[in-house]
Amino acid sequence: MKPFYWFVFRREAVTHLRISDWGFTTDNTVRWALPKFAHERLSGLSDRGQNMRRVVIIPLLACVLFGAIPGALAQEVQPPKTEEDNGYSQMAIFAKALELIRQDYVDENKTSYHDLVSAAMKGMLSSLDPHSQFMDPDDFRDMQDDTRSRFNGLGIEVSMKNGLPTVVTAMEDTPAAKAGILSGDQILRINGMSTDRMDLQDAINVLRGPAGAKVNLTLLRPSTKEIKEYTLQRAEIKIQSVKGERLLPSELTGPFRIGYLRLIQFNEPTADELSKAIDDLQKQGMQALILDLRNNPGGLLNSAVDVCGQFLPPNTKVVSTQGRVPSQQHDYSTSAVSKPRPNFPMALLVNEGSASGAEIVAGALKDLRRAVLVGETTFGKGSVQNVLQLPDGSAVRFTTAKYYTPSRQVIQGNGVTPNIRVGMTAEQERALYALRNTGNVKLEDETSIIKTKDPQMLRAIDALKGVMIYAQQSAPKAEAVKK
Repeated sequence: MKPFYWFVFRREAVTHLRISDWGFTTDNTVRWALPKFAHERLSGLSDRGQNMRRVVIIPLLACVLFGAIPGALAQEVQPPKTEEDNGYSQMAIFAKALELIRQDYVDENKTSYHDLVSAAMKGMLSSLDPHSQFMDPDDFRDMQDDTRSRFNGLGIEVSMKNGLPTVVTAMEDTPAAKAGILSGDQILRINGMSTDRMDLQDAINVLRGPAGAKVNLTLLRPSTKEIKEYTLQRAEIKIQSVKGERLLPSELTGPFRIGYLRLIQFNEPTADELSKAIDDLQKQGMQALILDLRNNPGGLLNSAVDVCGQFLPPNTKVVSTQGRVPSQQHDYSTSAVSKPRPNFPMALLVNEGSASGAEIVAGALKDLRRAVLVGETTFGKGSVQNVLQLPDGSAVRFTTAKYYTPSRQVIQGNGVTPNIRVGMTAEQERALYALRNTGNVKLEDETSIIKTKDPQMLRAIDALKGVMIYAQQSAPKAEAVKK
């Protein structure tokens, strides 16, 4: 066997971001040992049987495919059991295909090593599952902007479902929400381009862009089989984590003081904003709380855990992850130090647009019997993605584990089922969107819309009223003292 020649590739300043819905940890610089691949120079079909003559080094792709090679490097490598398991021979095949394309493809400006290798990595990652992807440096920066609650776009959270980009949620106060785009809408065309063979990152790139530019969308609404056309104008999206905090009107709650607030997304300031909102409601005499997680697409894992910590005792496990390797098995618990709060009755509102971090909160508070869930089964996005930044500023994101609720229920693909199932029609959802995206709504108008268009809110109010009535009747009564 001919010996392999080795070189050491130093991965300088490569940050390994472990992102469990954007929860970050950092690894140190690593040295990678990679083989040089001898590569045959292809000038025609007659060269197939010739010996390999040309050395082609492809460090970036090799990093992605092989990772670190453990142990001491020997001068010779023993062949694997099967040819399919032989990474070196498969890389040689890839290198041959790469050189064939560079040599003979009709448009030379499309055949740079950078473009071809990037395209290969896009295909490799997207073939794994809908959540794995390759990100060029601009895409990676956009992802980091998401966690800071600020970016340019339409305000649509999308995921791949049945081979099409599908709306997880249209975030409040954004062009998409104001236009009436709903969770579950499937994007058929963007600016006239079919999305049938478009990967997730390409769809996101087209949806995002400079503020002020217009985007044409063709959507299919599966619930009604309607095909709808929208022309939206991009805007700078600023996500406020907590909105709508207030005591519900007594016309709906009777003698009880039921607080309400909704979480739009789980970002860095969410837990602090939520804590302040609950403090304000408690000062107003709140006796029970409705936490609205409808159309919340998730966000930072640590933020979701901290939100659970507002309602659960310290050191309570709220979610766990499990993957192929022991390093992907983690338990996530509430902080050891938390602000003491009364154990007031709670209801959570969820729907198909509640995803990821929202599902972690819903699953934990349901399993631990801290809240009753009202609404529809959630989206079912419960997998952990690791993000590895590469030397050129690009990054790869791939699934390494799945989320489990405290009762060991798998969120991925299943979602979290509510205790009380209450559906909503498309007309009711549009009315709710309109209410949320209209400023300065009169109290009587809001109450009327809740009564006629929001059956999930009404059922949550009834459930909490029932709990409080039962608590009052079950409380021990003081007996009269006989003299």
